[in-house]
Amino acid sequence: MSTVSEKPTSIKSVNPATGKELRKFLPQTKSEALQAADKAHEAFGGWKATSFAERREIVLKFAAALRERSGEFAKLITKEMGKRISEARDEITFCAEIAEFYANGAEEFLSDHSMDVDDADAYIQYAPIGVLVGVMPWNFPFYQVTRFAAPNIMAGNTTIVRHASIVPQCAEAIEALFAECGLPDGVFTNLLIPHEFIKPLIEHDHVRGVSLTGSEPAGRSVAAIAGRNLRPTVLELGGNDPFIVLEDADLESTIEMAVKGRMVNSGQSCVAAKRFIVVEELADEFIKGLKEGMGALKLGDPMDEDTDVAPLSSEEAARDLDEKVQSAIRAGATVVLGGGRPDRDGAFYNPTILTDVAPGTPTFDEELFGPVATVYRVKDEAAAIELANNSSYGLGGSVYTRDIDRGRKVAEQIDTGMMFINQPTNSQAELPFGGVKNSGYGRELSKLGILEFVNKKLIHAKKG
Repeated sequence: MSTVSEKPTSIKSVNPATGKELRKFLPQTKSEALQAADKAHEAFGGWKATSFAERREIVLKFAAALRERSGEFAKLITKEMGKRISEARDEITFCAEIAEFYANGAEEFLSDHSMDVDDADAYIQYAPIGVLVGVMPWNFPFYQVTRFAAPNIMAGNTTIVRHASIVPQCAEAIEALFAECGLPDGVFTNLLIPHEFIKPLIEHDHVRGVSLTGSEPAGRSVAAIAGRNLRPTVLELGGNDPFIVLEDADLESTIEMAVKGRMVNSGQSCVAAKRFIVVEELADEFIKGLKEGMGALKLGDPMDEDTDVAPLSSEEAARDLDEKVQSAIRAGATVVLGGGRPDRDGAFYNPTILTDVAPGTPTFDEELFGPVATVYRVKDEAAAIELANNSSYGLGGSVYTRDIDRGRKVAEQIDTGMMFINQPTNSQAELPFGGVKNSGYGRELSKLGILEFVNKKLIHAKKG
C-alpha cells in the first residue's frame, strides 16, 4: 500500500480504438486526497447557506454549457473510452437534461413536508449533510458523474468524485466546466487517486456519505468501509437484465428492441438487455431474427457516424469478455453468432449470441459487459418468470407482449428495481434508477435521487 507521501504511478488515457496513448496524468497523494476532503468540508459551510436560486443559476449554466459544447465533450468521450460518437452526443444531452431537472425541481423536492399531528405543528426539513464521495465508472463518463453531482449540489452538499482511471480527461473536463460556470471552489472536486486511497477518504471525519456505481466486489468493499464508519451509501452494482418475450409479442418490433437493448454502448451498460428469455413457440424465429440483426452490424471507428459497433473500453475489457465467452463455450454453450474477437487493431469484440447456457455453468449468472447475448427457451410465462428471477442480480428488465395488462402483471413478479414493457430498460431524469439483490440499493434520478443524502429532520412544536 502506498505511503502518505508517495506519488502513485501515472494514469494513462488511452484510445481503445487504436491502443494509442493520449495523455498521462500524475495522481494525487493520499495526503492530497484527504486535504481535498478538508477543503470540501470548508466549502460546505458556505454552500449550504446559499439559496436554491443561487444554486439553480450555476447548475443551469452547467447544463447550457453542456449543450453548447456537446460536440467537444462527445469527441472526448469517444476518444477516451470508445463510445460511438452519436451515443456520446446523446450522453451529453442527457446530462444537460438531468442538470436542468434538478436545477428547476430541487426547491420543490426539498420543501418542508408538513405532518398531521394532534396538538402540535410538525414538519420534516430536508437539510444537506455535508461532504459526499462518489466513486464513478467509465462506461458513461459524463452521465454517471452528473447523475451523482447535480442533485447533491442542488441539495447543498459538496461532492468529491473519484472517477475511473481510464477516463481522466473526462473527469478533468467536468471539474473545469463546473468551475467555469461559477461553482465555488471545493463544492465539486475531481480526485485522480488509486483504489487504495478510497478507504482513507471514506474514513475521513468530514465525509458524510458515499455513492458508488461499479462492480459487485467494489460495492461490497466500499459498503463495508462505509458501514464501519456509519456512512450512508447508494450502490449501483450492475445487472443481468432479463428480456422476456411472450408468445403474443410483436416479433418484428421485439427483435428490433432486442438488438438495440443488447448493443447500447457496445453492450457496456448495466441495464443493457442481457438474458433473452423466449417462450418456445417463438424461440426459433426470435433467434433467427436476432442473429440477422446483430450479424448485420458494422464494427468500425467510433468517430465514424456509420459505425454500429465500437470497441470496448480497453484491451483488458475485451480480453476479460473473451475469457468469459470461451469459458461458457467449454461448458457446453452453443455459438449462434460470433464467439470471439475480430482480426483488427483495437479493443473490439464481435457481436455474439450464445444458447444452451445452463444454470450452474460459468457465465449463467455473470454480467457479460459487451456485445454478447444469451438466449434461453422456456415453456411458458410461468417458466419465464422463474428463470428471470433465477439471478443474484436485480437491476432492470423488460417484457414483450401485445397485452399491456399482462405485461404489468408479469413485470410485478420480477425481482428487479425497474421493469419496462415493450422497450428495454432505460433512464430518464424523472424516473428512479436503482436495483435490488446484488445490484445494490438506493435510488438515483427522480425526486428519490435527491432525497438519498439529506437529513430528513423532524421539527416539532407542541401547541399551547
